Amino acid sequence: MKIINLENNHSLLGQYMSEIRDRDYQQNPLLFRHNLNRIGRLMAYEISRTLDYHNISVETPLATATVERHVAEPVVATVFRAGLPMHEGMMAMFDHADAAYVSAYRTYEDEAHTQVGIHIEYMASPDLNGRTLIICDPMLATGGSFELGYKAFCTNGTPAHTHLAAVIATPEGIEHLQQTMPDYVTLWTAAIDSHLNEHKYIVPGLGDAGDLCYGEKL
Repeated sequence: MKIINLENNHSLLGQYMSEIRDRDYQQNPLLFRHNLNRIGRLMAYEISRTLDYHNISVETPLATATVERHVAEPVVATVFRAGLPMHEGMMAMFDHADAAYVSAYRTYEDEAHTQVGIHIEYMASPDLNGRTLIICDPMLATGGSFELGYKAFCTNGTPAHTHLAAVIATPEGIEHLQQTMPDYVTLWTAAIDSHLNEHKYIVPGLGDAGDLCYGEKL
């Protein structure tokens, strides 16, 4: 699995990351969602640079112009619910892309909330055989959501290439994906943080992205 850490690119991404991490800034869910959307757009642009392109002719009002266009639109997928703002940002960039969705949420398997499981309930996607699949989910903590989400999508076909887009990742999550994902997968992230705490939350992280976007859940 190839790993690309966009934190090293010195771009506007750093400003957006500083704002979504700031606990005072997080008090406004609209601004938090907006920044996840903008991060999704920037990541979509970076991923677009890896796609295959060909030249086409376009008639302008004055003459014929030769321009590049990517060969095939990707499928942009997300993990409910925290991934929705990122997904909207990516779909705004890949505006002819198909969409796919999976629900994956963590369940604690012990009273101390130190043993975490991932539960899948819902999946919808087009035929993925031979296509480029992009899965966005803000937080790569244990890696379980990405792994099980990917496996659920693959019940609808095997992608030619898969891009995983995470705002923040952990060494533990990356190691898990390296052990469980195919070689043709590329992981894109805007930061690799220190570690997971005993409750499997990313440190320093930003908290629960889904709750910050849409409010606390029962």
